[in-house]
Amino acid sequence: MIEDPHVMTHVKKVIGVVSGKGGVGKSIVTSMLAVLLRRRGYRTAILDADITGPSIPQAFGLHSHAEGSDQGIFPIMTKTGIEVMSMNLLLENETDPVVWRGPIIAGSVKQFWTDVLWGSVDVMFIDMPPGTGDVPLTVFQSIPVDGIVVVTSPQQLVSMIVEKAVHMANLMKIPVLALVQNMSFIECPGCKEIIRPFGESDIKALADKHNIPATAELPIQKALATACDAGLIELFEGDWLNGLADTLEAMIKEEKK
Repeated sequence: MIEDPHVMTHVKKVIGVVSGKGGVGKSIVTSMLAVLLRRRGYRTAILDADITGPSIPQAFGLHSHAEGSDQGIFPIMTKTGIEVMSMNLLLENETDPVVWRGPIIAGSVKQFWTDVLWGSVDVMFIDMPPGTGDVPLTVFQSIPVDGIVVVTSPQQLVSMIVEKAVHMANLMKIPVLALVQNMSFIECPGCKEIIRPFGESDIKALADKHNIPATAELPIQKALATACDAGLIELFEGDWLNGLADTLEAMIKEEKK
């Protein structure tokens, strides 16, 4: 059953960012997409649904605690105006573990949608935990997701891993908008030659097989990783996800008509 957001919230588009397994860069893709759309003047937000392994606050350098009132919970605003809600913003200490069972975790994610005063948002990104467990199922059944982006890496870019996420989206009747391969290549700083340490990418063939309309590749780049670790992801430079940002912008504009 699709849940209504808070009465003071209006979200035009909701995009889920998913992966078949952990450690592929799902959170950095989520962060970069939110930053790109914010740079284009849209009101963006991130719902961090990875309750036990939240990465979004660190990427944006957010260390304050979210506060609330009788009306609900207020998201934390990043330096450039992106709204964020994450379990790490509610813990007394950032390093405290969240030792909860699946149903409680899934319920918390639902509350991030229903109880947070997001206000008016053009596009919300949901950073989901890896796999096809309780949280992705809760998100797909409770939140009106308009499409998903599947993030993977060369080491595990095989049909089985991608198919799990794609098949789950198909079961929920949610379109897969793009396949993003992280850690795909290295650009030589001297000669600018593209080096693929894991071999030639077959991301486009895989996308064609599953009728995924768009693909993108991210490099192995020290500056990008450093910016994320330092809480400075809003300063990243690179055009790798611009095509996907164009797709999302078109969806937002279509909504406005």
